[in-house]
Order: sequence, then C-alpha cells, then structure tokens
Amino acid sequence: MEIRGPRLLPARREDIELHTADGLCLVGELAVPEAKDPAATLVTLHPLPTAGGFMDSHILRKAAARLPALADLAVLRFNTRGTASPRGRSDGAFDGGVAERHDVAAAMEIVRERALPRPWLVGWSFGTELALKYGREHDIEGVILLSPPLHRASVAEISAWAQDERRVIALVPELDDYLRPAEAAERFAAIPHAQLIAVEGGRHLWVGETQTRRVLDEIVAAVNPSALPLSRVWPAV
Repeated sequence: MEIRGPRLLPARREDIELHTADGLCLVGELAVPEAKDPAATLVTLHPLPTAGGFMDSHILRKAAARLPALADLAVLRFNTRGTASPRGRSDGAFDGGVAERHDVAAAMEIVRERALPRPWLVGWSFGTELALKYGREHDIEGVILLSPPLHRASVAEISAWAQDERRVIALVPELDDYLRPAEAAERFAAIPHAQLIAVEGGRHLWVGETQTRRVLDEIVAAVNPSALPLSRVWPAV
C-alpha cells in the first residue's frame, strides 16, 4: 500500500516522560526501529505552541510514523512546557523560548540515558529557534531547521555556529510566511558552512504529501543517506 497521510509503519513506540532541571514533567514519545538498533536519532522540536504547534504537528508525527521503518531512525517527540496534545499536557507554561532551554536539555538527557546513537536536533518553526539557541550546548551531530523564522534566535546565537563544525541544514520554503530563501541566505551568511535548501513551491506548514516527502527525504539525506531512496509503499520494495 502507498505510504501517505497518517499511515503508521511498524516500530517500537513508548510513551515517555522528560524531567527538567527546574522540576517540570514533559510528556513525549520515543519510536525506534522494530527489529534493529537505530542508525541515528532525531530529537524533534515542535512549532510555536501558542499558534497550535505540538509534538503531533504533522511533519513530526509523520517522521515518527515512517522513519523508524524506512530509515532505521529513532524519533523522539515531546511537548515543551505548557503544551498539550493527545499524548497529554506537559507541566509549566510557555516561556517564549527562554526556559525551554531546560526542555531541550531534558530531551538530550533521555538520549544519553537510552544510549541513542548520533543525535540530531530537528526543529520546525519555533523549534528551529530552540535548536539554534541551545543546540551547541549538547552532544549532537547537527541541526536540521524546517521553516526557520529567525524571530527569537539572536544574531550572536546564529553567528556562534560559525565556530562550530557541526552541520547546520535549513529547509527554507519558497513561499514561507516569515523567511524566504533570499533573506535566509543573508541571515545565515554568518555561518559559512550552513547548507540552505530552498524548496520550490514550499510553504511554512509543509502541507500535502509532496511537501511531506520532500522534508523527510532531506532529513534522511542528512542523517542516514544510505537509506535513500525512501520507499513510497509498504512493505518496502
């Protein structure tokens, strides 16, 4: 059958709790390949919760639904402080990306506790701000930024990645509501090794199967390229 929409492929899925240094409990899920060890790990950071973003925002949900089976990836999703989804509500209240520093650290602690390999931060919209602001504090291979608005990450926080050898990959939609490719090239010029991928016809919310597939393909190309091309049917052929 064709893989599209909410189709859930085989994986071992576990509801988890993350505990922050300032005493909050965050709810999440860890999905890993069904019958083998993961090749790498995606730690996902969701869009703005005050605008409806949460761990089930569709690109992150589809990454967890598909990539453990198609690309041998572990996918960790969670609700940042004060955010609710069908999984539940995380403790605390939205803090505009400030106290969320502790949320990112709590997710990375799960990675360490579970000995999950080769972690990457994958942020979408508001989640890209968290990745840029706090990713350098953690043992990751790089950051993948989906629709970065660059509203909260400061010039200094962006420029700091220039002295960091880890990869910075930004998928910038041609028709984004906040930051389009030409402006993104100017803003990311402070990071000489940043890889900007302009997505023709793309929009901030990546709606539709064509855009979903493009995003997942680019994530896998960065993290586990040997898994490409991703199968469009299941069982994979």
